[in-house]
Amino acid sequence: MLAGALIAYDQIGAGWGAFALLFLLPDLSMLGYLRGARIGALLYNAAHFYLGPAALTALGVLGAQPVALAGGLIWLAHIGFDRMLGYGLKYREGFGATHLGRIGRPDAW
Repeated sequence: MLAGALIAYDQIGAGWGAFALLFLLPDLSMLGYLRGARIGALLYNAAHFYLGPAALTALGVLGAQPVALAGGLIWLAHIGFDRMLGYGLKYREGFGATHLGRIGRPDAW
């Protein structure tokens, strides 16, 4: 997903400065963990589920909206990067419990 989103982003000719500026934006959803694991997981998963960026990308393509297309591709790249690093969708047991397995130090489990 990461490679495909990067290639597509390069092909549309959008600026890499915007990419760098917006790439980590979905991680602001981690602030939900300040309200507890349940809220944190809900917000994190909403920002890291493929449906949102896929819809935004489709809107950009079908509606000829270059900003939406660029935003969707940046978002898809972010999710692909997280998955590559092993950060999956979260369970409410805590940030380290993901659909890809546990993350973090084993002694913290």
